[in-house]
This record gives sequence, structure tokens and C-alpha cells, in this order.
Amino acid sequence: MRGARIGVWSTNNVEWLLLQMATARIGAVLVNINPANRTRELGYALQRSEVQGLFLIPRFRSSDYVAMVLELIPELRKARAQLESAAFPHLRKVIVYDPAAPRETQRPADGFVTWQALIAAADAVSPEQLDALSASLDRDDPINIQYTSGTTGFPKAVVLTHHNLLNNAYFTARAMRFTEADRLCIPVPFYHCFGMVLANLVCFSVGACAVVPSEHFDPEACLRAVQDARCTAIHGVPTMFIAQLEHPRFAQFDVGSLRTGIMAGAPCPPALMKRVMQEMHCREILIGYGQTEASPLTHLTSHDDSLERRTETVGTNLPHQEVKVIDVKSGATLPCGAVGEVCFRGYHVMQGYYGDAEATRKTVDPSGWLHSGDLGTMDADGYLRITGRLKEMIIRGGENIYPAEIEEFLFSHPKIAQVGVFGIPDERYGESVMAWVQLHAGAQATEDEIREYCKGKIAHFKIPQQVWFVDEFPMTVTGKLQKFRMREQALEKLKAA
Repeated sequence: MRGARIGVWSTNNVEWLLLQMATARIGAVLVNINPANRTRELGYALQRSEVQGLFLIPRFRSSDYVAMVLELIPELRKARAQLESAAFPHLRKVIVYDPAAPRETQRPADGFVTWQALIAAADAVSPEQLDALSASLDRDDPINIQYTSGTTGFPKAVVLTHHNLLNNAYFTARAMRFTEADRLCIPVPFYHCFGMVLANLVCFSVGACAVVPSEHFDPEACLRAVQDARCTAIHGVPTMFIAQLEHPRFAQFDVGSLRTGIMAGAPCPPALMKRVMQEMHCREILIGYGQTEASPLTHLTSHDDSLERRTETVGTNLPHQEVKVIDVKSGATLPCGAVGEVCFRGYHVMQGYYGDAEATRKTVDPSGWLHSGDLGTMDADGYLRITGRLKEMIIRGGENIYPAEIEEFLFSHPKIAQVGVFGIPDERYGESVMAWVQLHAGAQATEDEIREYCKGKIAHFKIPQQVWFVDEFPMTVTGKLQKFRMREQALEKLKAA
């Protein structure tokens, strides 16, 4: 039904792709739910978006999705034709499907509908009825709800339209010079805009082949898929590319068929970009930038940009989009080269946050400008450089410090595989700089060694006061560092010391 909100709680699989196309065909709103969610987070997503139908897989690794749903909605055990739940008054159907055994008809409990039963019910709808329904749709109808990734707290429900998503995918495909001859390896999750729009819809828009290496990101599965399917492109966030390059068997895979792809979702250090271009043969790899509220892509580098621009900027805005950099206090548009908040306007700006008019007003101003919360600078040719998050900016003794700048520098250290920089409270300066460092396999270093590397190369007040060596970072499913979690953990340990 047009406008019905249909949730999908699953890892990457063919059924997810079918749901993406099917809901768009009839005008239903697909609600993407993070497969890493647990009962509390699932409940939040279902209630926030007023989900009416939910698709889920039985399990993945240690996650038992059926058990979690039954814990959250015990009424399912007794449901017959339609579910009735006081906590979830809009939810009527819960459909389970198993990608590992798509033809098996197994019902985990009486209240669940099987995938096979759903397919059989389609016989009651004629092609003429389906065509009539599709013809009644409008390009500005809401078609998708995506939750922000939650790097700073509870996610918001972003409402996006046909017009938002299809245009964004089309112009991305053009920028990548994508055709039906291309094959894209997709390790990024479908529930996220990177996977759903910049991968799936990009492929659909030009007839390219979508290659799904695994249900969840696995570096070896990606390398094998690239080799076996002769992929010409691969997407990913920086941590995914790092995991593949650092894989002990990396040299054993033939990835010479690669040409392009998009690295986005988090700051992309130039040193990593150069390794991907040289060692993974992605000579046309592009840096992308944007956010879920912008459908998601706003900026992209070009294959014919200089190496400096391809490694140090996020490129220029896509066609038919506006961008400006404003003073964070006055709101005035800043001159080229000045640091300020990046704002967008155009076809790609979300309709709003579902059920949250106040949050929408705080993010999209009366003139239609979406305030990103990111800090950056723009040069005279329109190339944008992101310097950090407005909320992540460290103020040390009156000095504004942008973590992305320090991370980019530290990443050039030959022993460092990954780094995260953030501020912690300091009695003297207000805040001080902390760096979490992950070293390359087998490498060893000391705090003093890292600080010594910084001396004379970055300003003294930017040198991390504390350097912690870690084996892993708290991350979102899409590979973004959760700095608020890092800060919480650091403060707990410092307090206990």
C-alpha cells in the first residue's frame, strides 16, 4: 500500500534487494534497520517510524533475530491474522525469510508470516492493479526512512523521496563513468545509504552488476569476490580498505581488474588513498562526502583531478546542488579558505526527520539550507576540504583544534594503521588532545615516539597529550569511529586510575 512503512532488519542478501525494488514499485516506505541493533534499539526504530510490516532473517552469527523480536513483542506467539500489540500499535505483520534456505517453509512461531506465503499471496494482485498503483505515485513521495548512524547518540529517522535517491544515484554513476560493463563489489551494508543508494541504485541506474561478497563485511570475502568476479569497482569506508590492505593474504589475490570505487563515510587519509590507488589498482578511486540527510552524496572527486585534490579534498558538489560555508556564530557566508560549517541546498535535501518537526527545523533552515554539522573550507574552484565535526572540535586554551587534521598527520607515521583523535576534559586548558592508535601488525611504538614524531611538524598545542595504543575501536556497522564511546571509555579508565 502506498505510504505504508515496511521495515527490513537484515544483513546483505538478495531478498533485501528485492524488497528495495518492490517497496519502491508500490510506493511503500522502506525503513532500513541496522542489523547490529538489539531489542531496545529495534523497539526504538519500530516506534519512531511507526513500522507496519517488518521483514527479518532468523539469525546471523550470534544474533538470534527471531528470539529478540519475540522478547520485544511477546504477543507474536499468539497472533493469527494480524498482530495486535499495545507497545507497537502500528505493527501488523512480521515476515521471516532465510537467505541460506530461501525455498524452505519454516515458521519459527505462529505469529510469523513466511517468505513463501508472502510470494504466494502476490497471485491475488493482477499486473493491471500493480501498474495502476505505480502510475499513481509521485516522484516527491517519501520512499525510504534511514536512520542516522548514531556516532553521537540516538539516531534520527531521515525521510527520503524517489526524487532524492534516484537523482543522487544517477549523478554518482555518471561521475564514476559507470556502465553496464562494470561490476561493483559491495561490502558496505544495504541498510545504510552508502549501500542502498551509492551501490545498489548506482548499479540499477546503468545496468551494472552488483556483486555481494558476504552478508557482513569480511575483508577476505571482498578480495575473493573481486578476483573471482573480476570486479571493476569497490566501495568502502576507510576502515574497510585498511582491513583488506592489512589482510595477511592480500598479496595472494588478483585485484588487477579494479578501476574505480568510492571511499567515503569517514575522513580518508591521503596516505591510505595512495595505497588503494597503487596496491589495489584503483587508480580512479573517488573520495565521496555527504550525509544521510542529503540522500547521501553531496561531493565527489573526479578521475581527472590532480593527485593533490583527489587525496586532500572531497571534491566538488554534484550537479544541481548548492553548497556554502558559513560562520558558526553569525551564519554569514564565509570567503574562500575560511573554516566554517558546511551547508547544502537542492533536490537531495531530506523531507525531514519522521515525527520530529523540531529536530527538522534545527537542521534545515527556512531557506532550505541543510546544516551539516561538519566544518570545512572551500577554495575558489569549489573544492571542499572537511576539517572536522562541529561537535568534535577541541577547544584547548582558546585554540580551535580539528581532530581530522591531527588524524591525517598521524596516519602518515609508518607504524600507524589507524588512529582516532578526540578531546577530553583538562583542568588547565579546558580540553586536551587524546589519540587512540592502532599499529600495523607486528609493529611496536611508545607514546614518546608518537609525540616526538609530531614535534616541529604540527603546532605544539595539537600534539596529543595522551596516546593510547588499542587493538580495536568502537565503531558503527558502517565503520565509523564512535568517538563519544571512545571518550566515555577513556574517562572511565582515567577516573578509575
